[in-house]
Amino acid sequence: MHTLPVDSPPRHSTAVRSATALALCSALLLALVAVEWHPLTGLDDNIARATHGWAVDERGVTHAFRILTDWVWDPWTMRVACAAVVVWLAWRRSAWWTALWLTATCALGTLLQQSLKAAVDRPRPVWPDPVDSAHYAAYPSGHAMTAAIACGLLLWLLHRRSPGRTLWRTALAASVISVLGVGLTRVWLGVHWPTDVVGGWLLGAMVVAVAVVVHERWGPSPGAPDGYTPTAGR
Repeated sequence: MHTLPVDSPPRHSTAVRSATALALCSALLLALVAVEWHPLTGLDDNIARATHGWAVDERGVTHAFRILTDWVWDPWTMRVACAAVVVWLAWRRSAWWTALWLTATCALGTLLQQSLKAAVDRPRPVWPDPVDSAHYAAYPSGHAMTAAIACGLLLWLLHRRSPGRTLWRTALAASVISVLGVGLTRVWLGVHWPTDVVGGWLLGAMVVAVAVVVHERWGPSPGAPDGYTPTAGR
């Protein structure tokens, strides 16, 4: 007796579910921050006060964190890394679609970040003895969101090329350390509330998931020329 083959789910179904879940979590946290839900703001305040005290006492660690957040993990450093990949993709000529996709995703992520900052207009922590300074609104953390977007997109592109195990593990470790590390530095330096960082992570991951859906639905298949247009039934 022969059984009929069962169609496998679309490749982008996992990305769709991830994008939906991340969008719901982002919307919930945004709403709680916007209405200044007391349990959340109280937790923010307790964590911020504790970490600021450590930052004042541990000057050496604080100095190292300022270098990391201002240079290594600065949003412009992340954007330059993405721009370098865009140039490499454009230089290959056959990868023009992915180059445009990466450029558009980074630009739209920055626009979303700045729009939410203006809309929420959350004040940053204020300290009598600050160890660092930052300007503009607090929510979401631009450092955390940009790091999540840049590292997420570049990791996904690398994974599509089926890298060797050593290269993949190195890239994954560097990305995880960068995303988590930059969030830690922003809270430690007293320029963000913890939920600013969590919000940045969630929004950044959501942007990556949506971008993956777009690429898998309308972009080229792995191994196909970048100008390839997939069929509707892929």
